[in-house]
Amino acid sequence: MDYRDAGVDVEAGRAFVDKIRNLVHSTFRKEVLGGLGGFGGCFQLPGGFKEPVLVSGTDGVGTKLKIAQVLNRHDTVGIDLVAMCVNDVLTSGAEPLFFLDYLATGKLDKEQLTEVVAGIAAGCQQAGCALLGGETAEMPGFYQVGEYDLAGFCVGIVEKSQMLDGSQVQVGDVAIALASSGVHSNGLSLVRKIVSDGKFDWNERPKLLGGETIAEAFLKPTCIYVKPILAARQAGLEINGMAHITGGGLPENLPRCLSTGQAIKIDRQSLTTPPLFQWIAEAGGVNNEAMYNTFNMGIGYVLLVPPNSADQVITFFQSQDIPAFAIGEVITGDNSLVGLLD
Repeated sequence: MDYRDAGVDVEAGRAFVDKIRNLVHSTFRKEVLGGLGGFGGCFQLPGGFKEPVLVSGTDGVGTKLKIAQVLNRHDTVGIDLVAMCVNDVLTSGAEPLFFLDYLATGKLDKEQLTEVVAGIAAGCQQAGCALLGGETAEMPGFYQVGEYDLAGFCVGIVEKSQMLDGSQVQVGDVAIALASSGVHSNGLSLVRKIVSDGKFDWNERPKLLGGETIAEAFLKPTCIYVKPILAARQAGLEINGMAHITGGGLPENLPRCLSTGQAIKIDRQSLTTPPLFQWIAEAGGVNNEAMYNTFNMGIGYVLLVPPNSADQVITFFQSQDIPAFAIGEVITGDNSLVGLLD
């Protein structure tokens, strides 16, 4: 008996690493030392920092992977994996430097997992960070054939004096929303239940989805906001706080970027429900409170900016083809949102 008899193909693993080598190298920055295949990835810190602070983040894609696996479409979930990590790190003002992935599967399928890694590489390119390395684990009996799971880890860097930690936020700051591309990577367990219980076909094209299939709408990858936001700060636009709108939606995530004794008053008139979220609410009979506590509702990121620069910030992001609009302002309060679900 050998390892292959137990369901683990070491040779297939080596062949897979060779297959993805060029994808990984396509993401390298000048600070990467060495290549793929060592026991650890090496990265030299960029120069020019007086007090560099490293900021780290880790995340996964959740049950969005189930949709990808059911439909045998694996080219976008890698982008989601990178996005969930780098967008978190970005809230501190940090530039993502490098990314590591962990990929576990029941049986290694080189073609399937190469698509996944191609998505991870594409996400790293969008974020400007290097795919420094990773781990692929073949775990027969733990995952079914065709199933896999993903986790990611990112490290970024920011000058200490430029780091955002909530203390910069002032009462009167305007909350600017940046549009999402859809549900991103949260709430998919509810979506899958709605599709299953309602006996919908993933290839169905509901009118509210504007010609897209249900699968196309929900597999759309998470927006990566890194380059436009870093460019805005480098251009001198003042941003005092940032929130990545993930699980828990606006109510859970937006207060996380505030300082003590602050709240955000939401202007309900500024909020419109995109058609995708209208479909979820109607198809699943989901009430408004549950929708806002589960989904991003069309808002992927929120910036807190001084009122005298709000128009300039909106104009900048619209010039980057990212819809941006004011949704409220910072007020004195108890670290909460006011007016969203009142």
